[in-house]
Formats: sequence, C-alpha cells, structure tokens
Amino acid sequence: MEKELAELVHGVGHRLRRGYAERLGPLGLSPGQARALRVIVDADPPLRMVQLAERLRIVPRSVTPVVDALEEAGLVRREVDPANRRSTLLVVTPEGLERYARVREARRQVAEELFSVLTTGQQDQLRELLDLVDAQPASPPRSPA
Repeated sequence: MEKELAELVHGVGHRLRRGYAERLGPLGLSPGQARALRVIVDADPPLRMVQLAERLRIVPRSVTPVVDALEEAGLVRREVDPANRRSTLLVVTPEGLERYARVREARRQVAEELFSVLTTGQQDQLRELLDLVDAQPASPPRSPA
C-alpha cells in the first residue's frame, strides 16, 4: 500500500527532529532551547522576552524557563532596555554564538545523513518543491459544516 504524502512528510520530519535532538544532547541544549537561541541570534535589534515568545509561538510565561536555562549556560544575558527601563532585552553572548554555530552544524549533519540517499540534483529538486509549498500562505481554519 502506498503511503500518503502527509504521512511521508511527517515521518521524514520526525526522523530529522529525532536525529537533531540526539545531536543536541552533547551540546547541552534541548530542541526548544536551540530554537530559542536561533531566534535570539537572528534578532536585530535584540528582542524583549515577549517578542521571543511571539516568534516562538508560545505563551510568554513559557519562555521564561527557556531563557533561564540559556542564561544559566552563559549563552544569553538579560539587559535592561534603554528605551524602556521596565523591559528586558535578550542579548547573545560570544559563547552563545559559538554554541549556535555547533547547533547549526549538528542540524546540517543530520539532514546530510538523512538525505544522502538522494543525488545532489534530487536534493535540489526536493528543496525547490518544499520551498514552493512553504511559500504558500497558511489557510485559515475551516469552520465545521
């Protein structure tokens, strides 16, 4: 029996996430922490906690333990926002930048291993097809009939 496209995409995504999580363990990060670190690294100017929560699509109270762990590991620091002294900015540290480079390399290696069954041309074609699908706007939720 032929698998549905959604089932195949879900299965490949699961294998990517599982491999990525395994590679993150030795780096001392969970997938959620690595994702938050990526968003903080990519932000310019630095984000406030509430902005990080918005970009991660989580409730603001859920971002606090993630940032606490990143700060405890020396990867980010909290700084008072000079524009609004009641707000806190999240700033990546040099150690955070170095660790993030290792996180990116881990993710690259997992993808390289998983997609090694494809030729370079097939990988390029898959990337183009996924880019097309990803570029589509999200459909609004359907109301029950």
